[in-house]
Amino acid sequence: MSNGFTYSIKSIRFDEHYQPSDKTRLTTNFANLARGEQRQANLRKALDMINNCFNGLAHWDNPNKDRYTIELDIIHVDIDVAGNGETFPTIEILKTYIIDHKTNKRIEGTVGNNFSSYVRDYDFSVVLRSHNEGKNEFTVPADFGDLHGNMFKDFVQSSVYKANFNKLPVICLSVSDNKIYRRTSNQHPVLGVEYLPNESSLTEQYFQKMGMKVRYFMPPCSVAPFAFFFFGDLLNDYSTLELISTLSTMETFQKIYRPEIYNAHSIAGEIYQPSLKNQDCSLTQVVYDREERNRLATEQGKWCAEYFIQRHQPILEAWSAAFSDQKAGY
Repeated sequence: MSNGFTYSIKSIRFDEHYQPSDKTRLTTNFANLARGEQRQANLRKALDMINNCFNGLAHWDNPNKDRYTIELDIIHVDIDVAGNGETFPTIEILKTYIIDHKTNKRIEGTVGNNFSSYVRDYDFSVVLRSHNEGKNEFTVPADFGDLHGNMFKDFVQSSVYKANFNKLPVICLSVSDNKIYRRTSNQHPVLGVEYLPNESSLTEQYFQKMGMKVRYFMPPCSVAPFAFFFFGDLLNDYSTLELISTLSTMETFQKIYRPEIYNAHSIAGEIYQPSLKNQDCSLTQVVYDREERNRLATEQGKWCAEYFIQRHQPILEAWSAAFSDQKAGY
């Protein structure tokens, strides 16, 4: 179905020595931490937070809470649309590995976790803004996210993905601050208490076009639910340690970037509405520039429009339409 679309993968270790490549979105979680004078301290503190969170959740046979260490690889995916060897960076995701110091084993974790995409920047910062400019009521184009969703499904179904990863991705994001979440009686031993939103968010609809479902859980020791996007069966397709590797990694990032929600001093109740205006929270010692992050998202969207969408628009539109007609996906 790819009709000449080919994907290539590069793996970069995320540790205290990590330096973003020139193809990495600078607003993505791991790249934002690796900048400025405090870059190495930022990275070291974030990794310590991840390991402490993991050992806190994987507490059995772990009396000193030091049995495990998480290793993270950044998976950088390029696409060749025209079949001429010219590539464009499509997505970056994270792959976790679990080091068990008791058994001296390196255990496969999850792939996905964080999700970074230039085309998503284009959709939200260029397409959506242009569509609503001068309008009194916010609306979403009918084909919003179609190309991005089809490209992601094509990549996940590709031989390149299957050769590198044993399981489908799980992506963990923050809950939406304009939705209301209600606690249910369903509880998972690792993911925690399940919540249900009062309505679908735009992010949820966007990931649905990528073929992914969503469930919302508040893990033990967390103060707010997370959005887990997945294929298949989230609760049964992944091991306990795999799920904890995602939780520990993404809770750390969310505490850094969304302290108003995930480092709040109060725990989400039965009915919960997140607020980015919440002042009753603690900041981590990891430094980042939220204002720069918002500005760069727009710049990255425009860059994607110029160097990818406009350059290959006829090919992309024809391919995406054919992909949708075939109803490929999960």
